[in-house]
Amino acid sequence: MKKYVTHPKCIAIGECGLDYFRLPEDEKEKEEELAIQKDIFIKQIEFAKEVKKPLIVHVRNASNDSKKILLDYNAGDVGGVLHCFNADEQLLTLAKHNFYFGIGGVLTFKNARKLIQVFPKIPKEKIIIETDGPYLTPHPHRGKRNEPFYTTLVASKISELLEISVEEVEEFTTKNAKTLFKEFSNIN
Repeated sequence: MKKYVTHPKCIAIGECGLDYFRLPEDEKEKEEELAIQKDIFIKQIEFAKEVKKPLIVHVRNASNDSKKILLDYNAGDVGGVLHCFNADEQLLTLAKHNFYFGIGGVLTFKNARKLIQVFPKIPKEKIIIETDGPYLTPHPHRGKRNEPFYTTLVASKISELLEISVEEVEEFTTKNAKTLFKEFSNIN
């Protein structure tokens, strides 16, 4: 990875993190899997800190452990984005530790009640719009291949939820992305 991390297009380390969605049912196998995931995540954090690049963090059914590891290993030194933020309120404290919240197509889903409820609690200066291409395409295009163009639908939903213009949403989310990634890259 050291060979590629110096390339000017490499602006972050990831996608890394913890995913407990499909763990083995056997307790011994499950514990081994958890230990492996945690060990690799810690190594990824340490690598990001070594090369001074932010993290793109994946958290699925693993909020407690993810938060603990990020804090215990001072991941805030490089910060990053909680990719496809899962609406777990306990993760909101990571905003104080140089982490941003990636908001994508899920916000537009009819069943996104939890995310819609938690969303206004995210500090505006910590929101980034993202695509999870090719997945999680915003409504009304759900089921089709996700494309960056569809982030305009996410911006519209944010505009509606915060009761501000789409232009304001575009302005602050772009600024946030540049703030996070500019320090570590050649983005203008």
